[in-house]
Amino acid sequence: MDYDLILIRYGELALKSDKVRRRFEKKLVKNIQASIEGEVRRDQGRIYVEPENFDDAISRLDKIFGIVSYSPVKKTKTSKEDISNTLHKYTQNLIDEGFLNENMTFAIRCRRVGNHEFTSQEMAAYCGGVVIKTIPLKVNLTDPDFEIFIEVRDNITYIYHERIDGPGGLPLGTQGKVVVLLSGGIDSPVAAYLMMKRGCEIIALHCDNTPYTENKAREKFNALVDQLQTYASGVPIKKRVIPYGDYLKACKDKGPERMTCVLCKSGMYKTAEMLAKNMGAQAIVDGSSVGQVASQTLKNILATRSGVDMPILSPLIGMDKIETTRIAEKIGTFEISKEADGGCKAVPRYPETNTDVERLEEAIIAVSQEEELRKAFENIQIEE
Repeated sequence: MDYDLILIRYGELALKSDKVRRRFEKKLVKNIQASIEGEVRRDQGRIYVEPENFDDAISRLDKIFGIVSYSPVKKTKTSKEDISNTLHKYTQNLIDEGFLNENMTFAIRCRRVGNHEFTSQEMAAYCGGVVIKTIPLKVNLTDPDFEIFIEVRDNITYIYHERIDGPGGLPLGTQGKVVVLLSGGIDSPVAAYLMMKRGCEIIALHCDNTPYTENKAREKFNALVDQLQTYASGVPIKKRVIPYGDYLKACKDKGPERMTCVLCKSGMYKTAEMLAKNMGAQAIVDGSSVGQVASQTLKNILATRSGVDMPILSPLIGMDKIETTRIAEKIGTFEISKEADGGCKAVPRYPETNTDVERLEEAIIAVSQEEELRKAFENIQIEE
């Protein structure tokens, strides 16, 4: 099918106030323009893209947040003669390409925007007659085998048969910045993706635990961010790496051995808070899920977040591993995350699962957490 353009729909934006909706629409248009070569415009609750390459554009629209659905369309003037001629050719192309045959039922779905001398029902009936003259199909308005959509918008009419689902959510960059604690595991990249879907700009922070982890962990971090970047049209992810091994060594040498993991997690939150304040972010994000590992029992979650004044968001908190893995597979991070990286050699044999705030604060003082984290933060690195 030789299409003229792509019609894009968005959902949640229509529920916003006029001022907010316009701002969100403009941002969505900019994000599309950053990803697709061609003309992009918006008008009356729709965005229209005339791409230089249709196949490439369609593959990219699948990864632009804020898009609910889209359709490749043919356009024509809003007159019965023009609509009839275009729809006849469109129907014949559907027959030639194997989408329609005489054993099928069909329905016309028509909607209008603007003032016209016909109703939506009248136009639907007229277009149904055009299709039947082209191929003798039976009409079934309740459960048809095939649907053709006629969208009349003032002086232009759009014809299409596909409504392709987009990723939904809010346009990236409309909800402020967050710092995501991004490891090489399955969970944190999914957490980052879900926050991006809610419109948040991502600053990815990796704590390099060398010598307790291998170089592969850092390589995976970069590979995971690169994959997430495919969803970051218009608002690239910023990468930061902090040398965390000296602080982790202090935890092992000076703190209770069983509390190494909770001390490590506590330090990560405080490091993320420092970075967030430095870069104007409003929240911290991690991949925690209740009870999944030792540091994620409810008591440990409460204790490790003590002393952090910034919101810590955990979009996976109620998900199990199967649910998270499904999303990871869908977004292309799972194969990267499952690669062996040697794990963390600082994990104690019997990690603490029942930490209280008072005991953790005593351990924090023992390991000189504030001083160690400050030294680490002074050496934070920008990954390009």
